[in-house]
Amino acid sequence: MLYRKIQKRLEEYFTAGSNKILLIDGARQIGKSFIIRHMGQKHFKNYIEVNLWEDSIGSHLFADVKNVDDFYLRLSMFAGNKMGNAKDTLVFLDEIQEYPHLLTLLKFLKQGDRFTYIASSSRLGIALAKTSSIPIGSIETEHMYPLDFEEFLWANGFNEFSIQGIRNRYLGKMGLDESMHAKMMDMFKKYLLVGGMPDAVNMFIQESNIVKVRKIQSDIKEFYAIDASKHDARNKLKIRKIYDMIPSMMENKKKRIVANKIESKKSARLSSYQDEFEYLTNAGVALEVSAITDVKFPLIESSTKNLLKLYLNDVGILTGVLYGPNISAVLDDVPSINLGAVYETVVAQELKAHGKKLFYYDNRHKGEVDFLIDDFDSLSVVPIEVKSGRDYRIHSAIDNLLKANENAKGIVLSNNSKVLQKGSVLYLPIYFVMFL
Repeated sequence: MLYRKIQKRLEEYFTAGSNKILLIDGARQIGKSFIIRHMGQKHFKNYIEVNLWEDSIGSHLFADVKNVDDFYLRLSMFAGNKMGNAKDTLVFLDEIQEYPHLLTLLKFLKQGDRFTYIASSSRLGIALAKTSSIPIGSIETEHMYPLDFEEFLWANGFNEFSIQGIRNRYLGKMGLDESMHAKMMDMFKKYLLVGGMPDAVNMFIQESNIVKVRKIQSDIKEFYAIDASKHDARNKLKIRKIYDMIPSMMENKKKRIVANKIESKKSARLSSYQDEFEYLTNAGVALEVSAITDVKFPLIESSTKNLLKLYLNDVGILTGVLYGPNISAVLDDVPSINLGAVYETVVAQELKAHGKKLFYYDNRHKGEVDFLIDDFDSLSVVPIEVKSGRDYRIHSAIDNLLKANENAKGIVLSNNSKVLQKGSVLYLPIYFVMFL
């Protein structure tokens, strides 16, 4: 079984108790239900799982729940023989966004304290927008993502001792020796191919069959597109168009969304598609990176919606779209293949999984920096440049930014094994992104 970092959080929630109901939010197909089910059955004698998506297309048993007593009655029809008490019974409300009224009910279920509850959602932001009374103070949300690179290493036999040793090198600003670096680069490139979708990772571990891995990734991508049309029929074509455009936009020099290419309207503006962008990001299938024109901490104060980049939520899906089953495009140094978009996607995915808000610097005269993140310890901004080729020492945009911001410290991620500090720039191997 794949070990996920969120298991530690679930362990705490199930054993320490809480005055709130835990809600795990994240895209479909990333393993939310599986890991909650595994941990719930481990910790509770009575485990009740209510899949509200299945209910919404089937019996509609929970569609018209009026109050707590009504909920208990319907739950008893579903699993009456498993309804014990708060210590021995877990009720898992899976895909709760299908019934936004149940989000409001969570507050009262917790107050009754009859059972232990946990919920999951794949479009929490969308569901909250449809909820008349948001249960502030009654729920605590944890965001879950596809397997990050560290979880991928665990899945492929790395133990905590080995990863801690690599982490210590990172903390000490020391690189790995060449043999260790070669091993890490091999695993990193395999991660670029496989990504972090649990089904794809399991298939890779079990059979090492890239064709079967690509089939899983292709099915997930298509499922995301179909899911969008189910929940936003009015805008489904525009959502699908934007989602399908992301890989091609990544191949452009600027990599940002160009509004007039969405529907071939010359006068189109990004603001015209705000609902579609929000759907894709709230559903977790795309990662939004907002532009910053004035670099200062905190970055949110300077972000603009006039420019943005979108990345797919999983690098394996991206490489599947770009290269299909041809693994040499990623594993070998093919001169004609530029992996810049792939490297940026995996860094965006990693930073997002670590809870970072994503921004990038765009200045017509000074250039563009791939990512900016807030450093809350030093109350400053950290610019990050991602280099997939050999020219990792060439980065005029980050140099210009650092000259104008004396307190800022930049990071350049590349394939090079060395850790170097040159002035305000720290050079790190690309796989050290898992420790940022």
